Amino acid sequence: MLTIGLTGGIGSGKSAAADCFRDLGINVVDADWAARVVVQPGKPALEKIATYFGAGILLENGELDRAKLRQRVFQDEGERTWLEELLHPLIREEIVAALQASASPYAILESPLLIESGQYQLVQRVCVVDVPEEVQLQRAGRRDGNTPEQIRKIMAAQLPRQERLARADDILDNAGDLASLGDQVTELHRKYLQLAKSADD
Repeated sequence: MLTIGLTGGIGSGKSAAADCFRDLGINVVDADWAARVVVQPGKPALEKIATYFGAGILLENGELDRAKLRQRVFQDEGERTWLEELLHPLIREEIVAALQASASPYAILESPLLIESGQYQLVQRVCVVDVPEEVQLQRAGRRDGNTPEQIRKIMAAQLPRQERLARADDILDNAGDLASLGDQVTELHRKYLQLAKSADD
């Protein structure tokens, strides 16, 4: 099945673009959803994380304190590497299973770290949602309440904008409003339906 990787930096509007594809009846597999599934209570990965980072990394209800973990790993390169080596293969398994269960003409894999994590190997095309860095800072700050410094740290852990664009087969310019994004998605949807049909022929 034709699978499109949808990616973009923090605050670029990946989720809004993914919702546009969902509205057109396309199955979207969210890598962040898979990342949450693999660290649910009772999963072996959560036990390993609690052992490595200490019980303080868990909330009172036994779930992972994602905000605290994010803060820790963006301050320490070694801890981030350890976490990625643990989680990336598990996340990949969840994603592959969800993509294989897709019933739409093509599928979308929405992933902030599509290129960095190697998940691009699961897709045939890469679609990048792009906005200028200043817009990223504004939107991510409004959405998450993070400080510009925290957002810049997250941006620094992601691929630089120009490198991401260089890897793109398709680009969605999301500097405008939602209507403009929706129009661009509809146009790409037509193209992807054609590509999916050609692949089947």
